[in-house]
Amino acid sequence: MTDAEIDVMRRIQEVAGDGPLPSLARGYSSWGEHARGWLALGVVGAAVDRDRRRLWLGVSAAAFGAHAGAVVLKRVVRRKRPNDPRVAVLTSTPSDLSFPSAHVASTTAAVVALAPLVGMPFAVAAAGGMAFSRVLLGVHYPSDVAVGAALGAVSAVVVRRVASDGR
Repeated sequence: MTDAEIDVMRRIQEVAGDGPLPSLARGYSSWGEHARGWLALGVVGAAVDRDRRRLWLGVSAAAFGAHAGAVVLKRVVRRKRPNDPRVAVLTSTPSDLSFPSAHVASTTAAVVALAPLVGMPFAVAAAGGMAFSRVLLGVHYPSDVAVGAALGAVSAVVVRRVASDGR
């Protein structure tokens, strides 16, 4: 599977080339680092939009839970990040562990939790954008981002159920 994944990564980097996509991907990845952007968005949203405070706090809770779950899984699985001369690494990472993508897990969780406010098409685009960015940047295999997305979606569903039970 790894050779096929490396081929996908190589092709994505070829198509992106030296255009604006790698820079945009680095910027979006910075937003997702340790789920900080999503945590901040949820807290600020809760402070500003008191009528939907529960939803905004759910964004932060879902992102935090998904990030934490991904970090635990990384330490259990211990899969190393891609290291192949055909794939350029275009950003730094906080560790050399790859599976699953915590960036994608927390982003998917946050945007699925936020979907009642922004709509599911935006949520899918935002989660897909983070998944694409991590592969483009050469720091995650496609399977890392797929499992990160699944973990994030589960986290968001759990948070939404807990929040709806608490009303």
